[in-house]
Amino acid sequence: MTSEAEARAAPPHRYPGGDPGADPRYPYLQALNEEQRRAVLAVDGPVLVLAGAGTGKTRVLTTRLAHVLHTGRAGPGQVLAVTFTNKAAREMKDRVAGLLHRPVEGWWLGTFHALAARMLRRHAELVGLQPNFTIIDTDDRLRLLKQLLAAEDIDDKKWPARAIGFAIERWKDRGLLPDKVSAGEAGDLAGGRILEIFQAYQERLARLNACDFGDLLLHCLTIFQSHPEILEDYHRQFRYLLVDEYQDTNVSQYLWLRLLAQGHRNICCVGDDDQSIYGWRGAEVGNILRFDQDFPGAEVVRLERNYRSTGRILAAASGLIAHNEGRLGKTLWTEGEEGERLRVRGFWDSPGEARYVGDEIESLHRKGESLNGMAILVRTGAQTQEFESRFVDIGLPYRVIGGPRFYERMEIRDALAYLRVVNQPDDDLAFERIANKPRRGLGDSSLRLLRETARAQDISMMQAAKLLLGTDELRPQARRSLVALVESFDRWRDQAEHGNHVELAEIVLDESGYTAMWQEDKSIEAPGRLENLKELVGAMSEFESLGGFLEHVSLVMEAIQGEGDEMVTVMTLHAAKGLEFDTVFLAGWEDGLFPNQRALDETGLRGLEEERRLAYVGLTRAKQRAIVTFAANRRIAGNWTSVIPSRFIDELPDELVEKESDPGLYGAHGGIGGFGDGFAAWGETRLSPGMARARAREGQAERFIEVSATRVDSLPAGGFSTGERVFHQKFGYGTIAQVEGDRLSIDFDKAGDKKVMANFVVPADQAG
Repeated sequence: MTSEAEARAAPPHRYPGGDPGADPRYPYLQALNEEQRRAVLAVDGPVLVLAGAGTGKTRVLTTRLAHVLHTGRAGPGQVLAVTFTNKAAREMKDRVAGLLHRPVEGWWLGTFHALAARMLRRHAELVGLQPNFTIIDTDDRLRLLKQLLAAEDIDDKKWPARAIGFAIERWKDRGLLPDKVSAGEAGDLAGGRILEIFQAYQERLARLNACDFGDLLLHCLTIFQSHPEILEDYHRQFRYLLVDEYQDTNVSQYLWLRLLAQGHRNICCVGDDDQSIYGWRGAEVGNILRFDQDFPGAEVVRLERNYRSTGRILAAASGLIAHNEGRLGKTLWTEGEEGERLRVRGFWDSPGEARYVGDEIESLHRKGESLNGMAILVRTGAQTQEFESRFVDIGLPYRVIGGPRFYERMEIRDALAYLRVVNQPDDDLAFERIANKPRRGLGDSSLRLLRETARAQDISMMQAAKLLLGTDELRPQARRSLVALVESFDRWRDQAEHGNHVELAEIVLDESGYTAMWQEDKSIEAPGRLENLKELVGAMSEFESLGGFLEHVSLVMEAIQGEGDEMVTVMTLHAAKGLEFDTVFLAGWEDGLFPNQRALDETGLRGLEEERRLAYVGLTRAKQRAIVTFAANRRIAGNWTSVIPSRFIDELPDELVEKESDPGLYGAHGGIGGFGDGFAAWGETRLSPGMARARAREGQAERFIEVSATRVDSLPAGGFSTGERVFHQKFGYGTIAQVEGDRLSIDFDKAGDKKVMANFVVPADQAG
């Protein structure tokens, strides 16, 4: 019989005595497939486990940990296991204990921040801290930065503390302290004084015996680099390192791991380069792509057998992600059923898309499918409004994951509060919510006086405001602000009686300064909040009056999520990572929305590839069926905009996709079977000007010009020419002002200047 020492000395996954999966000493190996077992048994030297979606990576990671402990290669205190969430760490601990049939104590298992904090408390004095240092949260960080901005007389409206904090956080993610950030990179942030603020912030933290989350890793890096004997101690201690979700690591985490792994070099990183979707928060997909360069001789094990999705879903997802150049490469497969083809559905407009999804969910539910097994995945939070409203109309229970429901979002509640006061001036709850938002000098004392006066006189706060304006009880600044606010509401109320309620909403948000408040906010959340406000205004056009819209919102807010156990899930693609559903609706696959235009403009090809990885993540959430939808017209800020299908649709293998669109969607110039030639042309979308600039920045300008020219020349413009009269089903009659490939700039008689696709219009004499 082979001894444990002989087994440990044997080459990875080639144990003496035959197949280790049949060895009674390793019962936990029996449930693994060949690739999973290979990943578990490759215990000597660096190993990268490329674990595709649904391939059992958690099982591999926990079994590997159990195997290292069970075979005596290391004790619990000699293993460093890193996760990204506390939940994952708890799950790993429980599963390892289950495999070994005993609890495991004394090991180093936790998140990057938890483990770094544990190390830092051992050596805090070396970076000017005491072992009992405080770890400040986001609110504490913002409060501290506000104090520093005020002390430096920097306008916190132009340069909000949240934006300054975000910049500092991103630098720390990259392992940079103030002396390592170049002046060029700092730019004009905080009026060109961002590095001074950064330095002052670090000094203030030190005086407070505190650090933020980014400091936990940075301080450890400083200690390791300036005190090599301490790093050597950790090299002796940790014989094995295991890392989960390696594709999501940032630069600081990467450097920390790489330094710790230089001892025994027994590091195993588990991840999926095709699911790296968090570049916007500092993750560097390059960390996993260059693993074999960082650790020469590393073994790479690919987990490609999927236990979640049907064969056609996997083949479609693999065909899509193959268009990415920055990947190590793998192809998912399954021994399960081939399943349905992907369905791609095109609709005339976004309300039609929402109606279809609602109808399809009800149809599946009638056939016995659980609502809990269905999900709608969208690119941005603003997209949920259309679906939420439809689900409320038809009484379909739903939940929104990863954030509040649309009408529960802070900016939506604020906007609705303004509109409620316009509609009903005695709505005290709404008035009090926005009286000083944005800040206009009506502080707590002024609002308290308004409340007390209203109670004493048994009148509303709006009436109390008008009453107080005739007295000297308010301070001059508060009085001036209240006069302006009351006059604004009187003016808006008059406009509500004589004008369009959609235009009124835009006027209220603009004149109140609420839109400007978010436009000036530099935080990462601000653009999304502005998109939500535009979506709110757009949603109002479906109703005849402001009162009718507000009544609808009240019904939406009243809808109880807990009516029954089953609910459809609505969430963003980012929030869906790690989850699975029987049926997945992938909505809003339109260029500009998905792939997201901002991502393309800001990061070019890198952004496009991350967006494609996000599409891959969405597809691989589906177990039985995936349905992709898009609309030809989408309402943005109350205006209808013509949009084109996502380039990702055209990248799906044709033999795996079933396409269908609204009748007449492509007018007289498209549509031969399925989406027809018009759709094929649409799929060949040119890159945006921002994308072109990004490619040029990456030294690929020549390639872009060549590809762009080829695509433009290959696209028919439908035979249209400048000056020709045409008809559009939504915008009516107009005259073509400019022809750009298959895009037309048209001066419509009633709708004004619009850019539309050639497939959307017909010659005027053929209309009707």
